[in-house]
Amino acid sequence: MTILSLFFSRVLGLVALIALLAVVMTLPASAQKHVPTYGETEKDQTTTEKAAEKEAQRAYERSLGNIPEQKGADPWGIARDNSPPKAATKTASPKPKAKTDTKTDSAAKQ
Repeated sequence: MTILSLFFSRVLGLVALIALLAVVMTLPASAQKHVPTYGETEKDQTTTEKAAEKEAQRAYERSLGNIPEQKGADPWGIARDNSPPKAATKTASPKPKAKTDTKTDSAAKQ
């Protein structure tokens, strides 16, 4: 009998948990405003609602001005040097001596 009562208590607890989750999952959907269906016209706003909406829009615009300007993100900043590139310096590399033609040198001397 104890095994049977343990089984039923677990099943009863599982059913209660599922019912609780079903109730909790529907709460956010019921908190939303009415969503108009196709063909349904919106109600006209009263003057106080229009004024409140305009004031909310102005407050939003003012709040955007309070945000400081952000620097651009550089994810590779730590992997590379941020200093400007150095100008390429030309070093005097020894040029290989050109082979002179001995025939033309001797002909030029004469």
